[in-house]
Amino acid sequence: MKKQSYIKDVLNNEKQMRKILLGLFGVLLLAGIYFTGSFPEQNGHFGFWSLMPPLVAIVLAFWTREVISALFIGILMGGIIAGEINIISGFLIPSIGTESFAMILLVYLWALGGLIGIWTRTGGAVEFASRASKRLVKGPRSAKFFTWVMGLIFHQGGTISTVLTGATVSPVAEKHKVSREELAYMVDSTASPAATIIPFNVWPFYVSGLMIGTIPMFQTTMDGVNFFISAIPFNFYAIFAIGITLFFAIEKLPWTPGKKMREAIKRARETGELSHEDATPMAAAELTRSRIPKDYTPGLIDFFGPILTLLGVAIIPYVVTAYFMGNSDGATLLIAEAFVMAVLAGLFIAIAKGMSLRNAIGGFVDGCKGVTIGAIILALAVTLKQTADAVGTAAYVVELIGGLILPAFLPGVLMVLCMIIAFSTGTSWGTYAVVIPVAIPLAWAVMPDPFFLTLCFSAVIGGSVFGDQCSPISDTTILSSLATKCDLMDHVQTQFPLALTAGILAILAYAGMVFFFLG
Repeated sequence: MKKQSYIKDVLNNEKQMRKILLGLFGVLLLAGIYFTGSFPEQNGHFGFWSLMPPLVAIVLAFWTREVISALFIGILMGGIIAGEINIISGFLIPSIGTESFAMILLVYLWALGGLIGIWTRTGGAVEFASRASKRLVKGPRSAKFFTWVMGLIFHQGGTISTVLTGATVSPVAEKHKVSREELAYMVDSTASPAATIIPFNVWPFYVSGLMIGTIPMFQTTMDGVNFFISAIPFNFYAIFAIGITLFFAIEKLPWTPGKKMREAIKRARETGELSHEDATPMAAAELTRSRIPKDYTPGLIDFFGPILTLLGVAIIPYVVTAYFMGNSDGATLLIAEAFVMAVLAGLFIAIAKGMSLRNAIGGFVDGCKGVTIGAIILALAVTLKQTADAVGTAAYVVELIGGLILPAFLPGVLMVLCMIIAFSTGTSWGTYAVVIPVAIPLAWAVMPDPFFLTLCFSAVIGGSVFGDQCSPISDTTILSSLATKCDLMDHVQTQFPLALTAGILAILAYAGMVFFFLG
């Protein structure tokens, strides 16, 4: 009894546990350094060890609720397994020095943060919230429905959608006591899922490029694009995810999955507290504090000027080149330019209306400061993805599960496989790149039937989106939290039960389709 009591006391003593964990980490680090380079590699992976970097990072993130250290430890473990103990030059610098990360830093962090910072000086977002509240939004339910609609309108892709929707709806939702957890879930669940069933974006062209040549029926880009569009009615995860989000918005779900989400809803409605007291929002005070100069009069132009500039620069060239000039393969999509022009439009409007240059730039700088946490987490998440590639995480999962597949269960198994890979790596597009070249010929070899191929293809598309959406190391998950000022792990934990419900329904739907139509 004394021994059990002592163990219980130690487990409940935060300082003691901190010392124990620090000691264990030191021992593991020394052991890892000693064994660096001794892990056997075969077929492009390290066997079970290939799962460790993302798995450890995810487990630690859930356990400690501290994402930065969890991601760093995952990267360190990946370096040890891959035989690259110098993770600075081996992974960190190559990852954050890439064009893709520069795009994330410029567009989704500096431009997003800078624009929101400008709005704290011009009052544009608050003015829009006030007008929308009077005419369109009357309470939490209509505020959430407004969020759902905006998510479908800004459906261009995961990261773009989360940034645009979150920045647009946050002021309205805050005014009507919608919790950060509710808002982050809705923004995330109407981003990538919507992009896969509203095909007026780059997703069909990207996926089509992975399909060309896998089987004889896919010879050109348009073959893949047309197949992508024909498979939309069978993308059950996206359909269920968007449907559940709609019922969640209008508060018609018979039961809301997840105790923490129910607690968040109750807290926000009864106390007005949008986050719980221990939360660490993914946006600093610079993005939540209004500092409108006394001599400046906010107007709708302060909000819609930058938003319309962003949409115009991003969408108009794409529509013209893709649909009027017929250049679908090389359609112009000026995402980075659109975000930068939106920031410049916000600054120009503010200065033209009489705000001093110092005040306007001060708002922009404050906004950039406010997304520093998001920048650090995204840098580490991008690095962990490269580390997972180096140790062959996706290749090992495919090899491990691929041999267990029975033909009748192939769509469901492919969906679960993609869920696991995307959750572990934090990327749906990366999962497509790994799985589609294998899944398409595999499905065709198992059953050369176009309908069966459609089910398998749709399962891959939906399963990858589920894993990406729920992963705490995914850029869309991080940016959903950032754009809605939500604690990252609060968002992950409250979203997962709702997304899992849609995932289970999708798997059952695929099983039913195979049984009734192909059995």
